[in-house]
Amino acid sequence: MQNELDCRGDGSVDDALLPSMSPDERPDKPEEACGVFAVLAAGQPVANLTYFGLYALQHRGQESAGIAVFDGEARVRMHKDMGLVSQVFDQSVLERLIGDLAIGHNRYSTTGSSRVCNAQPVLLMTRLGPLALAHNGNLVNAAELRQSLLEHADHFTSTTDSELIAFAIQQEVNRGLDWDSAIRAAAARCRGAFSLVIGTPEGLFALRDGHGIRPLVFGHLGESFQGQWVVSSETCGLDIIGAGFDGDVEPGELIHFRPGAAVPERSRWCQQPPKLCVFEMIYFARPDSRFFGESLYSYRVRIGEALAREMPVEADLVIGVPDSGIPAAIGYSQSTGIPFADGLIKNRYVGRTFIQPTQAMREAGIRVKLNPLPDVLAGKRVVVIDDSIVRGTTSRKLVAALRDAGATEVHMRISSPAVTHPCFYGIDTDTQDQLIAARLTLAEISAHLGVDSLAYLSKQGMVEAAQAPSSQFCTACFDGAYPIEMDDSVRSSKLMLEPSGLAATVTER
Repeated sequence: MQNELDCRGDGSVDDALLPSMSPDERPDKPEEACGVFAVLAAGQPVANLTYFGLYALQHRGQESAGIAVFDGEARVRMHKDMGLVSQVFDQSVLERLIGDLAIGHNRYSTTGSSRVCNAQPVLLMTRLGPLALAHNGNLVNAAELRQSLLEHADHFTSTTDSELIAFAIQQEVNRGLDWDSAIRAAAARCRGAFSLVIGTPEGLFALRDGHGIRPLVFGHLGESFQGQWVVSSETCGLDIIGAGFDGDVEPGELIHFRPGAAVPERSRWCQQPPKLCVFEMIYFARPDSRFFGESLYSYRVRIGEALAREMPVEADLVIGVPDSGIPAAIGYSQSTGIPFADGLIKNRYVGRTFIQPTQAMREAGIRVKLNPLPDVLAGKRVVVIDDSIVRGTTSRKLVAALRDAGATEVHMRISSPAVTHPCFYGIDTDTQDQLIAARLTLAEISAHLGVDSLAYLSKQGMVEAAQAPSSQFCTACFDGAYPIEMDDSVRSSKLMLEPSGLAATVTER
């Protein structure tokens, strides 16, 4: 097994240089899940295809990226590093990742800190050959699983729950099980959210947890079924490489794509009620990705229309906070008849940066991501549509900027209910004291933000707009109804697997 450009822990991206954001600098959004992508296609440039798939899924994670490629002879080459997909890979790297099966990952950290040793895919050797795994989600029994693995694991090279899943599969294989049985047995040891793509010498596996909290879809390359398969977190990953969409990996389903097989082997490994994260619909997934037979753009326009019916206000303009607030703003405008306008311009080249503004620059009002248009806003009563408020920090600065640009009134409308509970299934809101709606009343939040009025979409309006049964969604961040129980220790920190000093000494193989 070979690691092309070994997953570096050599300081090429010094962890000390990673940006450390204060609470006031963190965004008001639920911070992203991860993106997974895989291609099984003999004779195709699978690394290049995976690069473009990850590029389409970049919104799901901007901290690190990686691709592992199986060459058909039980050898694997892998490259991963900190940064965006376009920063981690170039053509010279991709040309060295030759093979028939590729596993790819974009990361946003939820368990395990933002360090190069925690980048994915995870690569291990087993009795049956190499295993490469990429994971979207978060386990709620990670500490318990880690303890059960300690007796048999060679050593852990990261502090992620994703590596624990891979070690669990390795352990089951080394006990004598085949790949299919080992993956099932390992999945049964996991509690939480996990959408997985797994590369093995016997092909590609895709698996979703019993509730299907995080999305996963599959499709095929070419006009006919020729055994060339693609798995992606969202349909936009299929679209970018011209792959046809075949369907969802269903909650509790395991799919085995064998090399050259025209039909995948589909089976259920567990049976639980589906609970797709509703924030995938509202914010996480790209608006051109398809859920329940339509693009999310259409859903987001409908929640804007529902918000207008529930919380109208007299105003001159409707503007959306780019980019995720735009479809709902269009729906709000269409429903009320208030004109829609671009009042905020987004710097679309802002990515992960190591350069942080000084305090003096922040106090001077540096606007890295959004800038208001005074020509549009001056003298106007403005309705600002956004998809969520988590901490209330950047929203407050945004309102101040709109007033500085000449808006006479600022009314904020949120196209989701108030976020009052933390998520433990792959979203980085892990303590209730981070959530402004859990600490303050509606009037207090309005005063804190400096708006003339504030209103949220109702839970009923949010779910009805989805045109799917409400029972199919996880809405725990709005109502505390967690579909997967966990003990109190899980709630303490997203770095629960990092005892003092561990992260500083871990290196990657």
